[in-house]
Amino acid sequence: MSDIYQHFRKDEEPFIDQVLEWKQIVADQYRMKLTDFLDPREQVILNSLVGQPDEVKLGFFGGFSEAERKRAILYPEYAEPSAEDFQLQAYEVLYPQKFASIEHRELLGSLMGIGLKRQKFGDLIYAGGIWQFVCSEEVADFVFSQLGQIGKVKVSLEKIPLSKLKVPEQDVEIMDDTVSSLRLDSVCSAVSRLSRQKAQALVKNGLVKVNWKVIEDPSYSLAEGDKLSVRGFGRFTLKSIDGKTKKGKWRLTFEKQK
Repeated sequence: MSDIYQHFRKDEEPFIDQVLEWKQIVADQYRMKLTDFLDPREQVILNSLVGQPDEVKLGFFGGFSEAERKRAILYPEYAEPSAEDFQLQAYEVLYPQKFASIEHRELLGSLMGIGLKRQKFGDLIYAGGIWQFVCSEEVADFVFSQLGQIGKVKVSLEKIPLSKLKVPEQDVEIMDDTVSSLRLDSVCSAVSRLSRQKAQALVKNGLVKVNWKVIEDPSYSLAEGDKLSVRGFGRFTLKSIDGKTKKGKWRLTFEKQK
Protein backbone atom coordinates (compact mmCIF):
# COMPACT_ATOMS: atom_id res chain seq x y z
CA MET A 1 0.00 0.00 0.00
CA SER A 2 2.81 2.42 0.86
CA ASP A 3 4.19 1.84 -2.64
CA ILE A 4 1.05 3.48 -4.04
CA TYR A 5 1.25 6.50 -1.76
CA GLN A 6 4.82 7.36 -2.72
CA HIS A 7 3.65 8.42 -6.18
CA PHE A 8 1.27 11.04 -4.81
CA ARG A 9 1.23 14.02 -2.47
CA LYS A 10 0.56 13.59 1.23
CA ASP A 11 -2.65 15.62 1.06
CA GLU A 12 -3.98 13.27 -1.65
CA GLU A 13 -3.84 10.14 0.51
CA PRO A 14 -7.48 10.38 1.75
CA PHE A 15 -8.71 10.52 -1.85
CA ILE A 16 -6.47 7.57 -2.78
CA ASP A 17 -8.01 5.56 0.07
CA GLN A 18 -11.47 6.48 -1.24
CA VAL A 19 -10.58 5.35 -4.77
CA LEU A 20 -9.24 2.02 -3.51
CA GLU A 21 -12.46 1.51 -1.54
CA TRP A 22 -14.57 2.24 -4.64
CA LYS A 23 -12.51 -0.17 -6.67
CA GLN A 24 -12.92 -2.92 -4.07
CA ILE A 25 -16.70 -2.42 -3.97
CA VAL A 26 -16.97 -2.86 -7.74
CA ALA A 27 -14.68 -5.90 -7.76
CA ASP A 28 -16.46 -7.62 -4.85
CA GLN A 29 -20.07 -6.74 -5.64
CA TYR A 30 -19.96 -6.65 -9.45
CA ARG A 31 -21.87 -3.38 -9.64
CA MET A 32 -21.31 0.16 -10.85
CA LYS A 33 -20.01 2.85 -8.49
CA LEU A 34 -20.89 6.46 -9.34
CA THR A 35 -18.75 9.22 -7.81
CA ASP A 36 -19.43 12.89 -7.15
CA PHE A 37 -17.91 15.46 -9.52
CA LEU A 38 -14.12 15.26 -9.63
CA ASP A 39 -11.69 18.02 -10.53
CA PRO A 40 -9.03 17.35 -13.21
CA ARG A 41 -6.34 16.30 -10.71
CA GLU A 42 -8.70 13.82 -9.03
CA GLN A 43 -9.53 12.41 -12.46
CA VAL A 44 -5.82 11.85 -13.12
CA ILE A 45 -5.41 10.06 -9.78
CA LEU A 46 -8.47 7.87 -10.35
CA ASN A 47 -7.32 7.02 -13.87
CA SER A 48 -3.88 6.02 -12.62
CA LEU A 49 -5.28 3.75 -9.88
CA VAL A 50 -7.82 1.98 -12.09
CA GLY A 51 -5.67 0.48 -14.84
CA GLN A 52 -6.98 -0.25 -18.32
CA PRO A 53 -6.29 -4.02 -18.22
CA ASP A 54 -7.94 -4.19 -14.79
CA GLU A 55 -11.19 -6.06 -14.07
CA VAL A 56 -12.61 -2.70 -12.98
CA LYS A 57 -13.26 -0.24 -15.82
CA LEU A 58 -13.67 3.51 -15.72
CA GLY A 59 -15.73 6.20 -17.46
CA PHE A 60 -16.03 9.98 -17.06
CA PHE A 61 -18.77 12.45 -18.04
CA GLY A 62 -19.60 15.99 -17.00
CA GLY A 63 -22.52 16.82 -19.28
CA PHE A 64 -20.43 17.63 -22.36
CA SER A 65 -17.15 16.32 -23.72
CA GLU A 66 -15.10 19.42 -22.86
CA ALA A 67 -16.31 19.60 -19.25
CA GLU A 68 -13.61 20.29 -16.68
CA ARG A 69 -15.38 18.71 -13.72
CA LYS A 70 -16.77 15.21 -14.33
CA ARG A 71 -18.46 12.38 -12.48
CA ALA A 72 -16.84 8.98 -12.81
CA ILE A 73 -18.31 5.52 -12.98
CA LEU A 74 -16.27 2.50 -11.96
CA TYR A 75 -17.84 -0.61 -13.42
CA PRO A 76 -17.22 -4.35 -13.94
CA GLU A 77 -16.11 -5.69 -17.31
CA TYR A 78 -19.54 -6.93 -18.36
CA ALA A 79 -21.25 -3.54 -17.88
CA GLU A 80 -21.31 -0.57 -20.25
CA PRO A 81 -22.54 2.68 -18.67
CA SER A 82 -24.71 5.10 -20.66
CA ALA A 83 -24.90 8.90 -20.34
CA GLU A 84 -28.01 8.48 -18.15
CA ASP A 85 -26.04 6.40 -15.64
CA PHE A 86 -23.99 9.49 -14.70
CA GLN A 87 -27.20 11.04 -13.29
CA LEU A 88 -26.66 14.65 -14.31
CA GLN A 89 -29.11 17.56 -14.39
CA ALA A 90 -28.52 20.88 -16.14
CA TYR A 91 -30.08 24.20 -15.15
CA GLU A 92 -30.29 27.62 -16.75
CA VAL A 93 -30.39 30.64 -14.44
CA LEU A 94 -33.21 33.06 -15.28
CA TYR A 95 -32.67 36.68 -14.23
CA PRO A 96 -33.17 40.22 -15.67
CA GLN A 97 -30.04 40.33 -17.82
CA LYS A 98 -30.66 43.92 -18.99
CA PHE A 99 -30.61 45.28 -15.44
CA ALA A 100 -28.31 42.93 -13.52
CA SER A 101 -25.14 40.91 -13.88
CA ILE A 102 -23.89 37.81 -12.12
CA GLU A 103 -20.25 36.91 -11.54
CA HIS A 104 -18.86 33.37 -11.47
CA ARG A 105 -17.86 33.70 -7.80
CA GLU A 106 -21.38 34.89 -6.92
CA LEU A 107 -23.06 31.92 -8.58
CA LEU A 108 -20.63 29.46 -6.99
CA GLY A 109 -20.98 31.15 -3.59
CA SER A 110 -24.77 30.99 -3.75
CA LEU A 111 -24.70 27.30 -4.69
CA MET A 112 -22.41 26.58 -1.75
CA GLY A 113 -24.62 28.77 0.44
CA ILE A 114 -27.58 26.40 0.21
CA GLY A 115 -25.58 23.81 2.13
CA LEU A 116 -24.15 21.55 -0.58
CA LYS A 117 -20.54 20.62 -1.25
CA ARG A 118 -18.68 21.68 -4.41
CA GLN A 119 -18.52 18.01 -5.38
CA LYS A 120 -22.25 18.04 -6.14
CA PHE A 121 -21.76 20.56 -8.96
CA GLY A 122 -20.03 20.33 -12.30
CA ASP A 123 -19.02 23.19 -14.57
CA LEU A 124 -20.58 26.66 -14.35
CA ILE A 125 -21.06 27.88 -17.92
CA TYR A 126 -21.40 31.48 -19.12
CA ALA A 127 -22.24 32.42 -22.70
CA GLY A 128 -23.94 35.54 -24.08
CA GLY A 129 -25.21 36.74 -20.73
CA ILE A 130 -26.66 33.34 -19.87
CA TRP A 131 -25.53 31.26 -16.90
CA GLN A 132 -25.98 27.49 -16.83
CA PHE A 133 -24.65 24.78 -14.56
CA VAL A 134 -24.64 21.02 -14.11
CA CYS A 135 -25.37 19.26 -10.85
CA SER A 136 -25.90 15.75 -9.51
CA GLU A 137 -29.40 14.45 -10.18
CA GLU A 138 -29.84 13.45 -6.54
CA VAL A 139 -29.64 17.09 -5.37
CA ALA A 140 -31.36 18.70 -8.39
CA ASP A 141 -34.79 19.19 -6.81
CA PHE A 142 -33.23 20.63 -3.64
CA VAL A 143 -31.18 23.11 -5.67
CA PHE A 144 -34.28 24.10 -7.64
CA SER A 145 -36.24 24.82 -4.48
CA GLN A 146 -33.48 26.62 -2.58
CA LEU A 147 -31.67 28.85 -5.08
CA GLY A 148 -33.72 32.04 -5.37
CA GLN A 149 -31.04 34.69 -5.18
CA ILE A 150 -27.48 35.15 -6.42
CA GLY A 151 -25.74 38.08 -4.80
CA LYS A 152 -28.38 40.81 -4.83
CA VAL A 153 -30.13 39.42 -7.92
CA LYS A 154 -33.42 37.52 -7.68
CA VAL A 155 -33.26 34.41 -9.85
CA SER A 156 -35.19 31.30 -10.79
CA LEU A 157 -34.02 28.08 -12.41
CA GLU A 158 -35.16 26.23 -15.50
CA LYS A 159 -34.36 22.58 -16.05
CA ILE A 160 -32.76 22.01 -19.45
CA PRO A 161 -31.51 18.89 -21.23
CA LEU A 162 -27.74 18.46 -21.45
CA SER A 163 -28.02 19.02 -25.20
CA LYS A 164 -29.08 22.64 -24.51
CA LEU A 165 -25.87 23.53 -22.65
CA LYS A 166 -24.10 26.45 -24.32
CA VAL A 167 -20.72 24.78 -24.40
CA PRO A 168 -18.01 27.45 -24.54
CA GLU A 169 -15.45 27.23 -27.31
CA GLN A 170 -12.12 26.01 -26.06
CA ASP A 171 -9.65 28.81 -26.64
CA VAL A 172 -6.37 27.55 -25.27
CA GLU A 173 -2.71 27.91 -26.09
CA ILE A 174 -0.47 24.86 -25.83
CA MET A 175 2.84 25.62 -24.13
CA ASP A 176 5.88 23.36 -23.84
CA ASP A 177 8.67 24.18 -21.43
CA THR A 178 11.39 22.70 -19.28
CA VAL A 179 11.84 23.37 -15.56
CA SER A 180 14.54 22.47 -13.09
CA SER A 181 11.99 21.00 -10.68
CA LEU A 182 8.25 20.51 -10.17
CA ARG A 183 8.24 23.00 -7.28
CA LEU A 184 5.49 25.59 -7.47
CA ASP A 185 7.89 28.54 -7.70
CA SER A 186 9.82 26.91 -10.53
CA VAL A 187 6.68 26.17 -12.56
CA CYS A 188 5.26 29.65 -11.85
CA SER A 189 8.49 31.13 -13.15
CA ALA A 190 8.08 29.17 -16.38
CA VAL A 191 4.45 30.10 -17.07
CA SER A 192 4.81 33.75 -16.05
CA ARG A 193 8.23 34.29 -17.65
CA LEU A 194 9.38 35.87 -14.39
CA SER A 195 12.55 35.14 -12.49
CA ARG A 196 12.41 32.36 -9.90
CA GLN A 197 12.76 35.00 -7.16
CA LYS A 198 9.80 37.05 -8.41
CA ALA A 199 7.69 33.93 -8.91
CA GLN A 200 8.47 32.89 -5.35
CA ALA A 201 7.22 36.27 -4.13
CA LEU A 202 3.93 35.74 -5.97
CA VAL A 203 3.47 32.43 -4.18
CA LYS A 204 4.37 33.77 -0.73
CA ASN A 205 1.99 36.73 -1.19
CA GLY A 206 -0.98 34.43 -1.80
CA LEU A 207 -1.33 35.26 -5.49
CA VAL A 208 -1.13 31.67 -6.73
CA LYS A 209 -3.79 28.96 -6.57
CA VAL A 210 -3.44 25.26 -7.26
CA ASN A 211 -6.71 23.48 -7.92
CA TRP A 212 -8.61 26.57 -6.72
CA LYS A 213 -6.79 26.72 -3.36
CA VAL A 214 -4.27 29.41 -2.41
CA ILE A 215 -0.87 27.76 -1.89
CA GLU A 216 1.81 29.88 -0.21
CA ASP A 217 4.51 27.23 -0.04
CA PRO A 218 7.02 27.71 -2.92
CA SER A 219 8.24 24.12 -2.50
CA TYR A 220 4.77 22.63 -3.09
CA SER A 221 5.14 19.95 -5.76
CA LEU A 222 2.91 20.02 -8.85
CA ALA A 223 1.54 16.99 -10.67
CA GLU A 224 -0.32 16.11 -13.88
CA GLY A 225 -3.84 17.50 -14.05
CA ASP A 226 -3.18 20.37 -11.64
CA LYS A 227 -4.90 23.68 -12.36
CA LEU A 228 -2.61 26.64 -11.75
CA SER A 229 -3.88 30.19 -11.43
CA VAL A 230 -1.32 33.01 -11.23
CA ARG A 231 -2.90 36.40 -10.60
CA GLY A 232 -2.08 38.74 -13.46
CA PHE A 233 -0.80 35.95 -15.70
CA GLY A 234 -3.80 33.67 -16.25
CA ARG A 235 -4.88 30.08 -15.70
CA PHE A 236 -2.89 27.03 -16.75
CA THR A 237 -3.41 23.28 -16.74
CA LEU A 238 -0.41 20.99 -16.36
CA LYS A 239 -1.48 18.52 -19.05
CA SER A 240 1.51 16.21 -18.98
CA ILE A 241 4.94 15.62 -17.50
CA ASP A 242 6.97 14.24 -20.37
CA GLY A 243 10.08 12.94 -18.64
CA LYS A 244 13.49 14.55 -18.30
CA THR A 245 16.02 16.06 -20.67
CA LYS A 246 19.64 14.90 -20.80
CA LYS A 247 20.46 17.78 -18.45
CA GLY A 248 17.94 16.55 -15.90
CA LYS A 249 15.21 19.14 -16.47
CA TRP A 250 11.53 18.19 -16.52
CA ARG A 251 9.64 18.50 -19.83
CA LEU A 252 6.16 19.89 -19.26
CA THR A 253 3.15 20.58 -21.47
CA PHE A 254 0.63 23.23 -20.37
CA GLU A 255 -2.68 24.53 -21.62
CA LYS A 256 -3.14 28.26 -21.08
CA GLN A 257 -6.67 29.61 -21.15
CA LYS A 258 -6.90 32.70 -23.36
